[in-house]
This record gives sequence, structure tokens and C-alpha cells, in this order.
Amino acid sequence: MCFEPDSDPPIEPNGKPIETRRINLVASDGAEFAVHEATPAEPSSTTVLVLPDVRGLFRFYAELADRFAEHGYRSLAIDYFGRTAGTDPRPDDFEFMPHIEAMTYDSFVLDVRAALDHLAADRVFVVGFCFGGSNAWHLAAEGLGLAGVIGFYGHPDRDRPTGSGSVIGKVDRITCPVLALMAGDDHMITPDLVDRFEQALADAGVRHEVVTYPGAPHSFFDRKQEEYRAESEDAWNRIVSFLG
Repeated sequence: MCFEPDSDPPIEPNGKPIETRRINLVASDGAEFAVHEATPAEPSSTTVLVLPDVRGLFRFYAELADRFAEHGYRSLAIDYFGRTAGTDPRPDDFEFMPHIEAMTYDSFVLDVRAALDHLAADRVFVVGFCFGGSNAWHLAAEGLGLAGVIGFYGHPDRDRPTGSGSVIGKVDRITCPVLALMAGDDHMITPDLVDRFEQALADAGVRHEVVTYPGAPHSFFDRKQEEYRAESEDAWNRIVSFLG
């Protein structure tokens, strides 16, 4: 997993007024799933869809949606496991792997489409982490009209969720800009793999930026990782610039 249960996004709250709520949405196959919605008092035309890591909708991602809202972006963090785990909040020791294994790419896309229908916005960016990072890149190839996708330390070359295929294998279908924020000391995603991903994006003519933070571990974007504060700040600034 990317974050410990007591981790927090490395972005300080700025105190601007927002409204938050946890609600359930319904996909086109009738399945319900939970989302955390954060809306600023004066939203911009840009909205953000947040894709969690393998644990689904936990506190970290709800708080991240809140931080986006404080910066003027209406945001929605979604859960993955409504079909298999229900929609109630889950304990910190939630056993997520059986639900990851039962999840399919097709059901994930149905949930995303329902989330996009709920946002009803012309300019939507997707931001994901680890499992959610690669999911964000996958969505860029789905013809959803996204304004851009941002993935933190996603894996670009594996079939997860089941049926997704490889991100590298579908770069020629990507229709929006891609930002990849990678960890230089990530034992799961090697520099060679990152280089292959970047080369595939370039060969396909995809507008992209791949940034690797030397020495940073997987999941460095965390307030607890104080030694990587500068990397987290740089990553956040790049996100804000990308959204702009």
C-alpha cells in the first residue's frame, strides 16, 4: 500500500471555506460505491477526480480532496470496492487484497463514468496514487474527454485491475496530457521501466512530463516523510501548474 493509516497529505490546510460530504453514487450496472466530495465556496472551472491506492477510499484521499477544494478545485475521491465490500467506512486493518483481486477494469470504468456524470464538468483532471496512478493513466486512453491525468508512482506495465492490460500497451490511444511523478528509490517500479514508459509516450506523440525524484521511496508524498518535504512541495507545485 502507499500510505499508513495515520498519514496525511503534505499540503497544509489554507483555511479557505469548503463543503464536504460522503455520499454514494450508482454506476450504470446498478452498483453503488462511496465517494468523498469537497466543494470550494468559489469553485473554478477545473475539477479533480482522486483515485486512491489499493486500500480504496481512506482518510488520506478524502483529505487530499479537501486540499484541492481549498485551492479552488471541486474534487471527488472515489472508492473501488462497492460491489464486494459495501459502501460503509472501513477500519484501518481492512483486508483490501481480496477486493483488488475481485475487481475488474470494466467495473472500474463504469464507476468512473458515474463519477464524471456526477461532476458534470467540462474540465476534469484525474490524480491517482500507486494503483490509482496507473489507473489514472489507463483512463487517459478511454476517450472520456479528460483534460489531463496525473499519476504518482503508478506501474505502467501490468494488468491490474484485471482486464486493464498494460498502460504502455495503450499509449497510442491516450488523448490528453500525462504527468508522471515517480520515486527514484522505488523497488517495484525500476528506472528502466520508467524509461520505457517515457519512451512509449514520446513515440506515441503524447504530451507528457515524467519526473523522477532521486532517492525518494515509493509513497514519498506524505507529511510523515519529512525528509522528502522538498520533493513533495515540488510535486504539488507541478500538479497545480498542470491543472492550470
